[in-house]
Amino acid sequence: MNFLTLENVTKSYGEKVLFQNISLHIDKGQKIGLIAKNGTGKTTLMRVIAGKEGSEGEGAKITLRKDIRIGWLDQEPIFPPGMDVLSAVLDPANPLVRVVQRYEKALLHPENADELNEAIADMDEQNAWTFEAKVKETLFRFRMEDFEQKVGSLSGGQQKRLALVKILLDEPDFLILDEPTNHLDIEMIEWIEEYLQQPGITLFMVTHDRYFLENVCDSIIELDGGQLRRYSGSYADYLEKKALREENEATTYERQNKLLTRELDWVRRSPQARTTKAKARVDAYFDRKETNDALKKKNDDMSISIKENWLGSKILECHNISKTFGAKKVLDNFTYKFKRKERVGIVGQNGSGKSTFLQIITQLLPPDTGKVVVGETVIFGHYRQEGIQMNEDKRVIDVIRDIADYIPLEKGKELSAAQLLERFLFSRPQQQVYVSQLSGGERRRLYLLTILMKNPNFLILDEPTNDLDVLTLQVLEDFLEEYPGCLVVVTHDRYFMDRLVEHLFVFEGDGKIKDFNGTYAEYRAMKRTEAAANREQATASRQPATTATQEPTVGLSNTERNEMKKLDKEIGALESRKKEILERFNAEDLGADEAAKLSTELGQVQENLEIKEMRWLELAERA
Repeated sequence: MNFLTLENVTKSYGEKVLFQNISLHIDKGQKIGLIAKNGTGKTTLMRVIAGKEGSEGEGAKITLRKDIRIGWLDQEPIFPPGMDVLSAVLDPANPLVRVVQRYEKALLHPENADELNEAIADMDEQNAWTFEAKVKETLFRFRMEDFEQKVGSLSGGQQKRLALVKILLDEPDFLILDEPTNHLDIEMIEWIEEYLQQPGITLFMVTHDRYFLENVCDSIIELDGGQLRRYSGSYADYLEKKALREENEATTYERQNKLLTRELDWVRRSPQARTTKAKARVDAYFDRKETNDALKKKNDDMSISIKENWLGSKILECHNISKTFGAKKVLDNFTYKFKRKERVGIVGQNGSGKSTFLQIITQLLPPDTGKVVVGETVIFGHYRQEGIQMNEDKRVIDVIRDIADYIPLEKGKELSAAQLLERFLFSRPQQQVYVSQLSGGERRRLYLLTILMKNPNFLILDEPTNDLDVLTLQVLEDFLEEYPGCLVVVTHDRYFMDRLVEHLFVFEGDGKIKDFNGTYAEYRAMKRTEAAANREQATASRQPATTATQEPTVGLSNTERNEMKKLDKEIGALESRKKEILERFNAEDLGADEAAKLSTELGQVQENLEIKEMRWLELAERA
């Protein structure tokens, strides 16, 4: 079933053509990831698909199936500032919404017993308990726990999470998501990743998270040079097929170049405009040369061997540092000595104190107790989440030249500001563009370049992957793999973390920091093993008593213990049914009608499973 068709669609801003005469087909159940450089039209294309912007071009046609609902996640969503969190995520068109809103607000004011009783009666009458549980569970999962908090008091990242929650609760037919993993911690990312893997979901998204692309998408579309190329399969399949295509194009270029060299020799020796035939041949040569030049690999070699600033034996030492904000403990007696060429990843839930820790080690914020000792030779380069304020009226090249005209390379060589910009995907014409004309991702790329231009020997990157495109991330990773100084990275990008760091500081909450020797993938594998073992142990401890003298479980009533036993059976049955449905989706004789029914059932099974697991965990914590 076709959901969307684009035909001969063009979009430009002034003289800049973002894409021209492109066509695209999206069918039900497809999961498509869009890849392109920042500033080349990714977000604009998504807005055209979502109906937020019109198209241009003769014969342009956009056909959207009329009976489907679109869920659009903007890169920077906007809510009315006076609206509370609960109202912001609930669709007023849903008849259950007013009932749930009344009940949730009554719970917050239990002193009004009559209102609470009437709200409970309405919930019973409308059978709204399942929906109410789903609203709560989803909001809690994304750390939105104060239902009466005004949206205007939320940070940009919190509003992005709020918009994502709203889409998940609305359950639209077609999801269009612009950087859905931005501002999510890793647990949130892994949950939404599993949710989007469901067969019945149709998805078109932009994300820099390559594990997310690999695990969710069944095809990749690349926007390059104003045209679309579609690659079937996962992100790994895309990389393999793209490499093969570029290899073929390079071979074609070399072969054509030999022919054009001979042609060029003839053009140079021929009398100018001697005959009409000769002129036609000259014109034909330049046409072929232009076509052949387009086959050249567009991205220059991005390797940058910047000369290292010397780093002494004493680098950075933390001695029993602690920090609290009010009643919240962020750091508790933390001690660590950094070594040369250290590569540390920092992970933990949002709000656990990661950015505060970075401010303390860079001496922007003093600890409450303990001390931080920084070596005399240390030159910090600190890339912050909030970025920097750049003069909007300056050209890109001038932003870099304000720092330095040249940076030293190995073996006594130098790299000019313009050359460095080119290596980070700013072409010479784009270097003359004003900062005010850059996209959000291009600004991030320029900000990153201002950090690297200072040639630090202790580099701190706080969420560097947000709003950067995949191609820029590949350039950055290649540079960081050869970076000779100390590196500290805070990121929710699992691919970026696994590729670059050797051990982790895990912020576990209440000021506790675990030093884990290994990659993030190894840490998550360990945590999953521990969780499985804990559940098995908890299940074993709840087995029926074999003797009359066995003591009852502490903290639970007999009714609650019976509820846990019942939940165990129900969860097992739901998991079995989920497995059966997923296996059936792989059957060759599966018809469209059956697939639609199974997709609906799978959503219901998953929803019930999550609700029952949350209740089981709630009881298990008290057992």
